[in-house]
Amino acid sequence: MLYAMCASQPSARAIRTRDRRIAFYRPAWPIALLLLCLCLGQTARAAHIQEPTTQVLQQLADAQQWPQIVALLERVHPRDAEMDFFYGSALAHMGRYADAERALRSGRRAAPADSRFPVELAGIAFRQKKYPQAASLLRAAVRLNPRDSYANDFLATVYFLEGNLEAALKYWNRVGKPMIESIQMEPQPRVSPALLDHAFAFSPAGTLRLRDLLTTQARIRGLGIFPQYHFDLTARNDGRFDVQFRNWERNGFGESRWAALFLFLRELPFQGVDPEYYNVRRQAINFVSMVRWDAQKRRILAHFSGPFEHGAKYRYDFVTDLRNENWVLRNSFAGPVPALASFNTRYGFIGFDLASFASGRVRWSAGAQLSHRDFRNVNAGTVLTPQMLAAGYQLKQVADASVSLWRLPERRLSIDAQAASQAARLWSQHGEAFEKLTGSLNTHWFPRAEGDDYETQQILRTGKTFGQVPFDELFMLGLERDNDLPMRAHIGTRDGRKGSAPMGRNYFLVSWETDKNLYSNGLMTLKLGPFLDSGKITDPSTSLGSYKWLWDTGVETKLRVFGSTVAFSYGKDLRSGNNAFYVTLLP
Repeated sequence: MLYAMCASQPSARAIRTRDRRIAFYRPAWPIALLLLCLCLGQTARAAHIQEPTTQVLQQLADAQQWPQIVALLERVHPRDAEMDFFYGSALAHMGRYADAERALRSGRRAAPADSRFPVELAGIAFRQKKYPQAASLLRAAVRLNPRDSYANDFLATVYFLEGNLEAALKYWNRVGKPMIESIQMEPQPRVSPALLDHAFAFSPAGTLRLRDLLTTQARIRGLGIFPQYHFDLTARNDGRFDVQFRNWERNGFGESRWAALFLFLRELPFQGVDPEYYNVRRQAINFVSMVRWDAQKRRILAHFSGPFEHGAKYRYDFVTDLRNENWVLRNSFAGPVPALASFNTRYGFIGFDLASFASGRVRWSAGAQLSHRDFRNVNAGTVLTPQMLAAGYQLKQVADASVSLWRLPERRLSIDAQAASQAARLWSQHGEAFEKLTGSLNTHWFPRAEGDDYETQQILRTGKTFGQVPFDELFMLGLERDNDLPMRAHIGTRDGRKGSAPMGRNYFLVSWETDKNLYSNGLMTLKLGPFLDSGKITDPSTSLGSYKWLWDTGVETKLRVFGSTVAFSYGKDLRSGNNAFYVTLLP
């Protein structure tokens, strides 16, 4: 028993050890109790913070109490999409754009179908003058909610500030804007006010519609007296707009002595002159002609055009074309290439054409031509056949139509298509008939949101013939002053005589080019850019055609003076390696 009692009692060492442990843990109890109280207090305070309701936040937003909204929401974590919207909007009104953008993007991720978030983000970009970014966000908002009048109006305003009038009208028209107060001319044109009024498809005290602007532009071009023009809108204090028609008008031989001399003598380096007279009797009646005395390719061309029945919707055009040309057919314009055939041709026709400018989306024209041709000093070789050299009178019916397939004003992109038909009958020893069909697809794009510093164009063209076609009705791929199918590393003349470019009955041609503005002072514009041409032309005759696809690349400089453009091009034939330098007068 004693042993048992002694054994159950702790030793002195154990007692000392226990006392030290108690002394060590004793101070920790008050600290633990203090931390527990603090946690309970924090929990109690958090329990008293209530998340503000949407109704409360909306009331504060209507009262523009932005600091209060921020104070209420900055302590709420996590926030839902609705809270992020009010929080980001309030921060934006307080000028804290970075914080506002983070909050709004968080809300947009939580509610991607809510159009309010891209609208508010666009507002932040707009305040910082980041117009392309604002436009992109507003387009996203309009896609989510096409009927949002605020977003459409806001987007139109952004495009208006960027100078993109077509895109601005597209979205303003959705909300019944813009209302026009007046139409101003700068400077005042000399053409008859009544005729010019017929050209405008919109009027003061009305809404300017995009379709009406496009129709007006087509009719202005059709008058043929405004080589340069531009429409601007000027905002008024009453919310309406004034339309300004900024124009450069051709009158008589030219608006100045220097302009008249340039327009008349621009063909002089090519042994020709261009007598022209515009806006006869202030009725947009124009006489445009060309006289060329080059011994190898003489030509007299004259156009007399004017408005049909004193209106701007239709125009008539009488044309006369007389030619005397020497041809030598070769497979190349450079190098020791033998002549395949040669001849002299005399050709002339008179024609009439009526064109419609009633719509900005569709344009058509129709007419007829009576012509006569003959061939002299013929060395047919193995190329020319009797059917190609058929002489005599010919009656031709011509028709063409062009349509605007797709316009994307936001991207400054347009795609237009054109188709043309020429059906003819040739009265010779054996009556012959043929048909020529052509088509084109033109893509035009200004890559930048504003201005014309860069311009890109791609044209796809094709043509096909049916029946027996006279030689002068064949297609040609190459650079030649009377040809409109340029391969810019294939020159169509050699020693002044035509016949060195690929010819045939059927062709396919794709041309791509980009221009960069180098200099402009209002009177003169200089552009420079690369180009790439690819095409193929075929013919039943083995001596004609291109046999293979042609590839030409190079660079072209365009100088526009007094409304006329002179193009200087350098092209390289990627198949043969030939280099071509050429000067062309563009419309």
